[in-house]
Amino acid sequence: MSVKKQGTVDSSGEKIKQKKKKTSPPKGSKEKQKINDLNQQLVQNEDRHLRLIAEFDNYRRRKEKEITQMLQYEGKAIFEDLLPIIDDLDRLAEAFNNHKESDDGSSIKEGVQLIQAKLGKFLEDWNIEPYGTPGEILDLDVHDAIMTQKEKGKKEDEILQVFQKGYTYKDKVVRHAKVIVNKK
Repeated sequence: MSVKKQGTVDSSGEKIKQKKKKTSPPKGSKEKQKINDLNQQLVQNEDRHLRLIAEFDNYRRRKEKEITQMLQYEGKAIFEDLLPIIDDLDRLAEAFNNHKESDDGSSIKEGVQLIQAKLGKFLEDWNIEPYGTPGEILDLDVHDAIMTQKEKGKKEDEILQVFQKGYTYKDKVVRHAKVIVNKK
């Protein structure tokens, strides 16, 4: 049995349909469509990319401004907490200037103690810790030895006297303690 053109009859007298070949568009048009689709995707992705860059840039600028403002005015709260202590120092200076020889000085002493207590609370509230006491061993990371002395019965590099206390703020050394240490 052979395939013949449509409308032809085979030996048994039956009409034979000719097999139709699928007609496909020229090869170039599918590839062109695919290229166009990919170009569209590329344009969309580039646009999305540029928008993301712009959004991130705006976010970065906004955050930088917030951080700058926060750092610029963070000291304001510390200063506000310090003002009452400064007022007490002013009152103490006035009391000292008005001090009479007949007065035993107890009011001035009380004023100094009050200011010390307020300063201690202020430092505690702001996580500022004083350190440096006689008997500690010299640690060059937190102490500055300004002088040495020889004292029997004391260990090598033992702090004999604290000239100026050191301070830490949230585990960071703000000021080294200035100390006198024992050297054998």
